Amino acid sequence: MDVHINNSNSNFMKKIPLLLTIMLFSISFTFAGGLLTNTNQSVHFLRNPARDASTAIEAVYANPAGLTFLSEGFHMSLTNQSAFQTRTINSTFAPFSANNEGIATKTFNGETNAPIIPTVLLAYKKNDFVLSAMLAVIGGGGKVTFDKGLGSFESGVSMLPLLLNANHLPTTAYSLNSAFEGSQYIFGLQLNGSYKLTEALSAAVGVRLNMVSNGYVGHINDIMINPQHPLLNPSADMISAPLFFTRAGMTTYAAATANKQLDCTQSGLGFSPNVSINYHLCGLNLAAKYEFKSVIDVKNKTSVDNTGMYPDGVKTPNDIPAYLTVGAEYDIMDKWSVSGGYHHFFDSDARMANNKQQYINGGINEYLLGTEYKINNVFLVSAGGQLTKTGVTDAYQSDMSYSLDSYSIGFGGAINITSDLRLNVAYFFTKYTPWTKESVSYNGQPLAGKDVYDRTNKVFGIGLDYNF
Repeated sequence: MDVHINNSNSNFMKKIPLLLTIMLFSISFTFAGGLLTNTNQSVHFLRNPARDASTAIEAVYANPAGLTFLSEGFHMSLTNQSAFQTRTINSTFAPFSANNEGIATKTFNGETNAPIIPTVLLAYKKNDFVLSAMLAVIGGGGKVTFDKGLGSFESGVSMLPLLLNANHLPTTAYSLNSAFEGSQYIFGLQLNGSYKLTEALSAAVGVRLNMVSNGYVGHINDIMINPQHPLLNPSADMISAPLFFTRAGMTTYAAATANKQLDCTQSGLGFSPNVSINYHLCGLNLAAKYEFKSVIDVKNKTSVDNTGMYPDGVKTPNDIPAYLTVGAEYDIMDKWSVSGGYHHFFDSDARMANNKQQYINGGINEYLLGTEYKINNVFLVSAGGQLTKTGVTDAYQSDMSYSLDSYSIGFGGAINITSDLRLNVAYFFTKYTPWTKESVSYNGQPLAGKDVYDRTNKVFGIGLDYNF
């Protein structure tokens, strides 16, 4: 039996097949740094984030020009960080009430657990020259899982009861099985050459190979509705939406509500040259570093995609933005030093999927302060903070990718096990400022709604420094 439904009320028909298109938006897994850049490349950063004028082994990443102040010989640092993030999105949309005990606000939670994020730093100094290398996870480093999907997944489906009610088919509920899992890793292999130009001035040049590996798996399955129909569903039981629409002779609607799945990986590579300069005089150390933009296109390798949106082999822009740091470190006394720094990420100049960079005003700015105190020849303690001001606009934010203002605090210490071997431990956490995004057309639907984005972040670090 055919049932006529007024197409003027069926905007959801265009949205359900497109719900998974958001999956390949740039998903941020960054634990400290810009939208795609991790700046926490050592346990030293975790116990004092203001490392931009460092002259110790962590300067391989933070300040390559400062490596000329190392002692002669080989230097090595091995670090592991364990990072844990939660993402909380409170989505308010009136149609959600049909699947949420009459409440219009639903909470979607995502968790990222990355127990192993390694970094290897190496340096060799001979006279005025230093050759150094780094192997690290320069961006991402985790996997986020939304067990119940996202508001953008569900908003189109939630319109089904309204559509059916408008066409004289009383419907009070819907349900679905929705989930999403995304991972992002940017592995970096960096080489630097540093040279002491004068007793006070040093410079360095380097380049980093960035290798991107992303993965996206998601589905919207088992869409159910309870329309009351005298022949097809007289008792108004929950029934498969595709089955109901098929029996009603509406094949287009049946196809739109059928199971949707995606399983896609992406890979790509690019290079980030960098230059740095360091000036040291009478206990004061000043430094600056500039990393050039890395142009990267990631290529789809798609095994499942019944949306037809992600053909195998298609490329998507995934640039790593240029990045500027300036820093200062001052020895108040032999045992006590203070440090500060500034970071700017040129995010609006880096190509992103769907040209999202156009919704960024310049980029992210970070302000850092820290201090370090040597208790004696064995123990050292340090602490510091980082204030992050995002440059994104409301149009940039989505439940798949959002950036928030935040402040971070890190603290920890070091133990000199021997004169050549040091153990570092640290804890670092971030407090974010929630962002509320209101829309008169929530996820393209003809009704208003809003999302409130929030997250938490904590990182534990342990590492060894060894000189020989």
